[in-house]
Amino acid sequence: MIVPMSEQIDSPRPVEVAIIGAGPAGSAAAIHAARAGYETVFIDSATFPRDKTCGDGLTPRAMHQLDKLGITVNASYRNRGLKLHGYGGDVTAPWPQTYPSQVGTALPRFRLDAQLVEAATAAGATLISGTPASAPVMEGNRVTSFRIGEQIIRPKWLIVADGVRSTFGKQLGRTWHRDEVYGIAARSYAASPQATEPWMHSHVELKDEDDAVQPGYGWIFPLGAELGQVNIGVGALSTAQRPAKINTKKLLEFYAAQQRAEWGLGDIEHVTSALLPMGGAVSNVAGANWMLIGDAAACVNPLNGEGIDYGLETAALAVGMLGPKDFTLAWPATLREHYGESFLLARTAARLLTYPQFLPVAGPLALRGPVGRLLMPAAARLMGNLITEEDRDLIARLWRMAGRSVGAVRRDTPLWASTAAV
Repeated sequence: MIVPMSEQIDSPRPVEVAIIGAGPAGSAAAIHAARAGYETVFIDSATFPRDKTCGDGLTPRAMHQLDKLGITVNASYRNRGLKLHGYGGDVTAPWPQTYPSQVGTALPRFRLDAQLVEAATAAGATLISGTPASAPVMEGNRVTSFRIGEQIIRPKWLIVADGVRSTFGKQLGRTWHRDEVYGIAARSYAASPQATEPWMHSHVELKDEDDAVQPGYGWIFPLGAELGQVNIGVGALSTAQRPAKINTKKLLEFYAAQQRAEWGLGDIEHVTSALLPMGGAVSNVAGANWMLIGDAAACVNPLNGEGIDYGLETAALAVGMLGPKDFTLAWPATLREHYGESFLLARTAARLLTYPQFLPVAGPLALRGPVGRLLMPAAARLMGNLITEEDRDLIARLWRMAGRSVGAVRRDTPLWASTAAV
């Protein structure tokens, strides 16, 4: 059910589960909660359909979560893995046999988010859109109420899924640590005769107009015959100590011009940009009766900005925890249990890329010859959130080797530090 704000009553409204945000994480949480029998309200400041800066890629990990929800997206197009290009070499990395579905796809967030919202309302959740949630009232570390316009909501449990900026999360004390690796990205769409190409493509030798290698990559993700387009974008990695000093939109235009002939690209359209906290680099993500999930909890792959799969997974985990327990320590511990090691690995690899001296030396080795055949499939699995035991050992060895030239770097920053611990 969708309830316009004009029809809301002024008296306080008690609900079992309130969810702030209706992107993939918030809508998935609403579906799980409603199907579990909870009275569920989910709120978004936007009205749907609406756009969102994203690469739109859905890995087998994300597809697995959608399958569990019984949701099929972009049924006419599937991809087989990732192709990496750069430094005179190319590596093809098929999706590993980690999940039952060994295929991925891509779908613009304009469509994906609207489809998930529709599934959530069909499951029985109530959507309130067009007005942001604000003004949380706390008793100790428990949220007792918040406002949507003039309406007061009194939740038994609160799940915050309001994206990378997490405006509502900030009001609860969520803090982003910029000394850890974060991403900046620009995304667009372009018509292409290769919209059915069965591979996602990443160019890890990303150069600007001055021929300087940037600490990031460019991507081209086909969207299938129905749309006849590709999602094309660029992302760069940054830290407070080594900020990426680039204009992402300008870099995107240059990257698109470089790829135009090979892909038959039309003009790039709908250019948007975003800044992404990554790898759990936020603190204060839970309280007595509330949890941050998905992008709001910085559940974003530090290598490529991918977060849809984490959003879908953390939604299921959060709803599964609903009950009498205090989430203040339990939720950060759950995030660390599920993602701590993989985020540390990906964040370690991403931090290497922020050193100007690293890429020119490592890039040619990584994409050519026997080293490339070993390293880049592992990198692709890290980028697809599909790491194996062999990848863990490989990244550890690379870090030790790189440490000789880049010096000591902090690796021990706590992930998702709790309110009680900071």
